[in-house]
Amino acid sequence: MSQSGEGAERKSREVTPEHKAAMIQGRTETRVVRQYLEALDGVRKSGGRRRSKETLQKRLAAVEQELESADSVGRLHLIQERIDLQRAVEAAEQNVDINELESAFVDVAASYSERKGISYQAWREVGVPPKVLHSAGVR
Repeated sequence: MSQSGEGAERKSREVTPEHKAAMIQGRTETRVVRQYLEALDGVRKSGGRRRSKETLQKRLAAVEQELESADSVGRLHLIQERIDLQRAVEAAEQNVDINELESAFVDVAASYSERKGISYQAWREVGVPPKVLHSAGVR
């Protein structure tokens, strides 16, 4: 299924330094945005105030003990709580600095929004606070 010599006559495309720089900028901005949104999502899912790793581990031990005498439905709920607590402990161990991620996000959000056509409302719906958008120059 070759087309009349098109492939043979095609010039190889060279990527200009400007295009390479734009690709690097795009990948960098996307990484920064992804990390910030994932951190926001983690904060939102944890709900309420932050609990220390020690507090989480104490509750995890208590759940294990309660499982020994729980009825069927209680056991189901305790198992889910154990899963949630284990995830929270893992997240606490990662020590994500939301302030650092937010600062990096502020630096790239306006450019990313313009390049990708992302509106203020879309950012708000995924949970980015208005003050962060304002700092980033996204209106």
